Amino acid sequence: MRFRSVLSVLGFILVVVGILMSLVLPVSLYYGGSDAYALLLSALLMIVVGLLVWFFNKKQSKELGVREGFTIVGLGWVVASLFGCLPFVLSGAIPDFTDAYFETISGFTTTGATILTDIEVLPHGLLFWRSLTQWIGGLGIILLSIAILPALGVGGMQLFQAEVPGISVEKLTPRIIQTARILWMVYVLLTVVQMVLLTAGGMTLFDATCHSFTTVSTGGFSTKNASIAHYQSAYIEQVIIVFMFLAGTSFALHYRALRGELRGYSRDDEFTFYAILVVLASLIIFLGIPIESGESLGKTVQAAVFQTVSIITTTGFVTADYELWYPAAQWILLMLMFAGACTGSTAGGIKLVRILVLLKNAVNQLKMLIHPRAILPVRHNGKSLEQEIIVDVLTYFVLFVLIFVVSTLVMTTLGMDIVSSAGAVAASLGNIGPGLGSVGAVDNYAHVPLIGKWVLMFCMLTGRLEIFTIIVLFTPTFWKR
Repeated sequence: MRFRSVLSVLGFILVVVGILMSLVLPVSLYYGGSDAYALLLSALLMIVVGLLVWFFNKKQSKELGVREGFTIVGLGWVVASLFGCLPFVLSGAIPDFTDAYFETISGFTTTGATILTDIEVLPHGLLFWRSLTQWIGGLGIILLSIAILPALGVGGMQLFQAEVPGISVEKLTPRIIQTARILWMVYVLLTVVQMVLLTAGGMTLFDATCHSFTTVSTGGFSTKNASIAHYQSAYIEQVIIVFMFLAGTSFALHYRALRGELRGYSRDDEFTFYAILVVLASLIIFLGIPIESGESLGKTVQAAVFQTVSIITTTGFVTADYELWYPAAQWILLMLMFAGACTGSTAGGIKLVRILVLLKNAVNQLKMLIHPRAILPVRHNGKSLEQEIIVDVLTYFVLFVLIFVVSTLVMTTLGMDIVSSAGAVAASLGNIGPGLGSVGAVDNYAHVPLIGKWVLMFCMLTGRLEIFTIIVLFTPTFWKR
């Protein structure tokens, strides 16, 4: 393990995040600046510490191996969240360190779970930083650093593989730096377009910017206590539905579409499965919504579609209290929490490509019971998948379920009921935010016991980094020579 090479990259990551935090200062000052001092001090501390760590280790080899890649990615998110929570603590908005760290890591991992009981009392600077953490974490802190720092290109592929979700890493160009920059260009483009559309729909520029940050990143933080329900606008909901759906789609497909390859969507097995699942789940959930007196059919349909897309993309915005719906609708939403959207998107969860592979493999196993000598490869997008990928998918699924079961058990021993425990763990592991029970659509995580918050933070980080990146750090083999 080249520890000084790891420290060099971590120092650069701190500088990048510190500079981004400093960009929030103008927003804070424009709205009164009550949080400006906390933001300025935090940004300076992050930049200075980052520069010092980078400077004293910059001469070390940047040739990063697999171990360095996993270590940088795992520690990078932890350290960025550690410094990123300082504005909340120093300003007194969230004086408790655990709560501040919970809010920040929930932001960077795009989970959207909050301990805040009154979001709207926060100063505008902190609200903007809170949303920006999700935008930074959407494509990834490391991916942003790769796009900025050419020197990371030498070992950038190791970092890319450790952070970017999916069953295999897709390079859009021969050079990983170019791939990272292309993905960020598409990401910025979607953010700006949504920002313009939301502003046209009546949102203030501040709210439109914050909600665009947290939609395209599938994060779900809102500047309002009632989330998107605050606006009572069919137009705003429709815009957000579209961009949540786009954010849950592979950004590689978007890039190809911008180049004129529109057929790429229909030719992609995962995207087709994604679209069909959204339609079917929306229909079932619609049938599970009690029709209130005087409620229009169109509004009910939109509520079903909005919540379906919000949960499957792991965004977590809400326009209604889905815990008042029939149990069947809530059950579908819980299943969608586990599923997630497409690989290569900003969504969390297991990812639909893995579910597709599991289903196709299960069908093949059933066929082989009848035809034992048959050779039945699992195909994706017309190509046969290597056995190694199938084993990887099966392992990932087992680990995901195991972490869910163990974490839920821990939460119940801390005094939470089984529905709330399972809902909180599923929402954290899937990076969704709102869960079920006492952490449902109109609730928050403030009441979760101290140890429970740290368990959920572990779930957030593990889910965002696709389990293997975190779990491998705890194996003795990883640290052996």
